Amino acid sequence: MSTSAPLSVGAVVLTMNDRPVEFPRALSCLLAQEGVDLDVVVVGNGCVPEQVPAGIRTVELPENVGIPEGRNIGAAHVRGEFLFFFDNDAHLPRRDELVRLAAELDRDAGLAYVQPRIADPDTGVTLRRWVPRLRAADPARPGTVTVMAEGVVMIRRAAFEEAGGWPGHFFLFHEGIDLSWRLWDHGGTGRYVPDIVVHHPATDPSRHAPFHHLNARNRVWLARRNLPRALVPVHLATFAVLTMLRLHSRASLTATVSGFHEGLRTPCGPRSPLRWTTIARLTLAGRPPIV
Repeated sequence: MSTSAPLSVGAVVLTMNDRPVEFPRALSCLLAQEGVDLDVVVVGNGCVPEQVPAGIRTVELPENVGIPEGRNIGAAHVRGEFLFFFDNDAHLPRRDELVRLAAELDRDAGLAYVQPRIADPDTGVTLRRWVPRLRAADPARPGTVTVMAEGVVMIRRAAFEEAGGWPGHFFLFHEGIDLSWRLWDHGGTGRYVPDIVVHHPATDPSRHAPFHHLNARNRVWLARRNLPRALVPVHLATFAVLTMLRLHSRASLTATVSGFHEGLRTPCGPRSPLRWTTIARLTLAGRPPIV
């Protein structure tokens, strides 16, 4: 790690002006970070951002373009060697989280992204979906990972731009898997660093009305645009079986089937299949891209 100058970090935060308590707290703890050259931008996703401290730049979008595209727009308006994407209901409990994450990237040129452990501030629980690997029983185990929990993650800007950024058309759900795979396909890796803890309320993604539809549609798009053709039906069959086992209502089943059909019949975005060497690297790292 260089000692000549602080590592530069650009932080992107989205808002819809719907979290009047959590959002100011998120910005306050972000601005309190020490040891980094920090630049912050707030993107109003279909709104004029409110409760933004003086001196923080904002971007006003006339409509809600979704989380991944909002983050892409924010990344284009912020400077920094490393990009930090931060949910507006998250909280950094200490003042050195960013410098520690940036130091991980600075020490390893092959590292494309690094994710801290996300924990509920009241219970300390880390949800399974926040642990970026298949064997998630022990959230305190560090190591190389092939996906990410995109709400709190730091990414090397050069790798982010080379990979093409977030898949903006996904709107919500699975954009972290898509970007992780492409970061790996460009030669990078990911690391989970659980001794760096960030707080986030343990919410259920199914609270979003379109969850089941978008979850299924985007999973189909994910496979169609990223996997070699031979693996697309394998990935989707695995997803379909696991999803059916988890559904508990006719409404969620109907929404899932609708999303699956939309994913199959609508454009998935530019197709760029992962190289077979990347498939092998992902598999050796513990998560073959069929699960």
